[in-house]
Amino acid sequence: MRWRSNFPVLLLTAASVVALWPALAQRSPESILPPGFGNPEPANTASPKQNEQPGRTDPSGPPIASTPPSAGGLSSEIIAGLEEDISNNQDVAVSAPVDLPPQARRSLERVGLLAPEDGGFAVDGFGATDGRFLSTLMRRMNAPVASRWASILLRRALLSPSRVPPGVEGADWVAERAWLLIRMGEADAARSLVARVDSENFTPRLYAVAMQAALAAADPSSLCSVANAAADTSNEPSWPLSQAMCAGLSGESGTASALVDRVRDSDAARGIDVLLAEKVVGAAVNSRRSVGIQWKGVNQLTAWRFGLASATGVIIPSKLFDTVGPQVQAWQARAPLVAVAVRAPYAERAAVLGVLSSSALVDFYSMVWDGADPSERSGSVGELLRTAYTGSGDYARVAAMRSLWNAEGFGDPYARRILTARAAADIGPTKDYPVEDLDGLIASMLSAGLDLQAARWNNAVSTSSVGWALLAVGNARAIEGIDASSVRSMSAGEDNRRAKFLLAALAGLGRLSADDATNLAERFDVPLSRGDSWTRALDRAAASGEAGTVALLVATGMQTGDWKYVPPAHLYHIVVAMRRVGLEPEARMMAAEAIARS
Repeated sequence: MRWRSNFPVLLLTAASVVALWPALAQRSPESILPPGFGNPEPANTASPKQNEQPGRTDPSGPPIASTPPSAGGLSSEIIAGLEEDISNNQDVAVSAPVDLPPQARRSLERVGLLAPEDGGFAVDGFGATDGRFLSTLMRRMNAPVASRWASILLRRALLSPSRVPPGVEGADWVAERAWLLIRMGEADAARSLVARVDSENFTPRLYAVAMQAALAAADPSSLCSVANAAADTSNEPSWPLSQAMCAGLSGESGTASALVDRVRDSDAARGIDVLLAEKVVGAAVNSRRSVGIQWKGVNQLTAWRFGLASATGVIIPSKLFDTVGPQVQAWQARAPLVAVAVRAPYAERAAVLGVLSSSALVDFYSMVWDGADPSERSGSVGELLRTAYTGSGDYARVAAMRSLWNAEGFGDPYARRILTARAAADIGPTKDYPVEDLDGLIASMLSAGLDLQAARWNNAVSTSSVGWALLAVGNARAIEGIDASSVRSMSAGEDNRRAKFLLAALAGLGRLSADDATNLAERFDVPLSRGDSWTRALDRAAASGEAGTVALLVATGMQTGDWKYVPPAHLYHIVVAMRRVGLEPEARMMAAEAIARS
């Protein structure tokens, strides 16, 4: 089933995999942005208007960090403390690059994957900001963050071929970026970034991150170029086991078995962790080892267990995903040897985190539909989605979308908005739908950045509706009727959170008068003018035109698992800073997300 021929199939089924793991390390990552996103609006379209450092990769080591919701998100004292530490340690030595002949080296100066035309930032995206400050912010970030659009923005910044900032060594700069990508759920992107560094240039930190990236991407074979060197510099049992797996993949089953037995005899690793390594060896060509994996007694999922199980098609009990952070669900969504039907719920989570685009999520359910027994299709997500795209008449299509949005038992309703974004964009604007449907259609389009399509509905919504609020912040140009009374009309619930986010976004976009913004800020107790070390750092980065630093600080201000814990004043400062560095389209989508999910 293919509902739209221009939706690229971006997820691989097991049948399409050559050998054990996909050779994806050199491919550019998927673009989450819709075609033309951020381009000037045509003149005739709308009326005015956990985190631990990856130093230990022991299979039996600490579990993958979770990200429980928390009330603060950002500690301003952290930034203040970092600035003081850096100013007092300006003479910290930086490792010299490995001395190799020029013809044998790839430069470490601008390692990245995204060119500007693909959504990447300029090479000076981090400007002159101290690399130790940036690296520590990355290392301490509690990812994933609350906002899908903040995560998409940060992903682009981390994958851009920026200059190495002062104070850090090139390979370690790659390591910090890749480690943050892993914790955001961007396993494939992290592995691809690490693969851009020659093995001769690896540092101890990059070795550790390379291990985590390979496991998150369910691609142990990507370790084979560095396993021997890493084993010589590390006492972690994961590296001898990696040598064993690589030997097995090379057809050297005897060497592989000997290495596994040596680790087992040393008691450095045991139980399911060694068995999973043996499973990889046994899956290699001409190997005589066949290993069964039993999860009984395993109460914690680790990166090692996830990576090797997913790489060999071993089904991980769903209860174990409750022991790890949500980023692991995004890893699972991209694991090519796991059946697509098993991965579907995880794919929706990956879309909410910004790892998968709307079109990729549609393709995912297309593959589920293709593989389903005809007797199981009735009433399924695939059938409803098929009707949403190809049903007979707009009303039937909207009814199918409504059923998807309101489905019971689903974790995050926002995922279904993302799923139906392009179907919603094909509906003709009219006032005839119930207000809940209008709200849903507009929220769905803006979840995928389809702002021009959403703008066609300007005359179909009424002031004080959620759809109106979404268009008030999501449109490229201000719509009519934006004033203090229209913001007050959005008041609802205990803390008026939606009205507060609307105030913050409109003030940040310059769509409220100064008097209205001040009066509303007092009414709703939103301290728009209050500053701290985070706002000052954000202002400095914006004033210097450092889009990459702004993207990092934006995510720093959203370190929580839920929008309800993001202070509305943070959104105001974020929107202002993003506009100053040319990221207004992304700022508008982030504001719309805040309103849709509040």
